[in-house]
Amino acid sequence: MRIDSHHHFWNYSPEQYPWIGPGMAVLRSDYGPRQLQAEINATGINSVVSVQARQSIEETDWLLEIATDHEFVAGVVGWLPLADDSLRSELERLVASPKLKALRHVVQDEPDDQFILGREFNLGVGLLKQFDLVYDILIFAKHLSNTVRFVDQHPEQQFVLDHIAKPTITAESFDDQWAADLRELAKRENVACKFSGVVTEVRQGHWSIETIRPYWVVALESFGPRRLMFGSDWPVCLLQTDYVRWVHTVQQLASELSTTEQDQFWRGTALATYKL
Repeated sequence: MRIDSHHHFWNYSPEQYPWIGPGMAVLRSDYGPRQLQAEINATGINSVVSVQARQSIEETDWLLEIATDHEFVAGVVGWLPLADDSLRSELERLVASPKLKALRHVVQDEPDDQFILGREFNLGVGLLKQFDLVYDILIFAKHLSNTVRFVDQHPEQQFVLDHIAKPTITAESFDDQWAADLRELAKRENVACKFSGVVTEVRQGHWSIETIRPYWVVALESFGPRRLMFGSDWPVCLLQTDYVRWVHTVQQLASELSTTEQDQFWRGTALATYKL
């Protein structure tokens, strides 16, 4: 069994997805369960975790409906207004669905780099443990130092870092500050990490496995197979790669792991972290 721990569904409209901007024409289409089923069937992926792509309760409800209707969708990372007084009542309503596994906020798009340290936001995150929910951290590398401070406020909460915190990737240089900050965050045992969304951070159009390898090495050394999991970030990954190429690239990178470690990376970490 293999699990894709990070992908999205949407019915595209420019009003609902304003972040799909110039140069992203491939994303201006509908991407649903039928399209994803074809992709995973071609790569040996058995189950997926669906992640929010817009910050609305309606989308979270929609993703849970999809998960109910499609067995291969094993879990949902939804969105709720974490800083709002309505949070508890919404949590009580939504946890009736056993496939709600986590929540996420698009911290990377907040204009204030201190957002993740905000009082109301942290009060909301502090509720998630009561409902046995994970929190997915979506940030850029520049937010890592504040994210360490954020995580330290919630030592009992399970976190998952999306897209290895989006380092700046070029063929000419390595993001050393990202590496140092990622290693510091990984010292927190309540944080797991997705090896996903990496190719979309490559600053030039062309990439190869050697472009990606240094970032794989740091992520693996930092979190180990027990806290690292595979994700595609489909369909966003289509900006730089197709699904099959990304899976095959990661297969090559992970091929030096033992059989047990590969099993942990491809399924065990996601199963345990999200309680799939």
